Amino acid sequence: MIKTIGYILLAISCILFGLVLVVPWFGFSKGTIAGVITGLLVAGEILFYLSIFLIGKDFIAKIKNRLIFWKAKSTNNPTE
Repeated sequence: MIKTIGYILLAISCILFGLVLVVPWFGFSKGTIAGVITGLLVAGEILFYLSIFLIGKDFIAKIKNRLIFWKAKSTNNPTE
């Protein structure tokens, strides 16, 4: 149940980050747009970190492995 809530919070945070791209077309004033975008970014970050906390260490390790795609594997690895 806790992991399900974590995944739901992760999906909501992704939606909030996506809404940042849509807000300028709503026709608000520049100050309102800046405030709404700031609020969306802060809420998205908070929900993202909360979801990571709820999902657990396995998910953090999976994200780290996905983000280290630029690390080249050497062919002459002495540890093998």
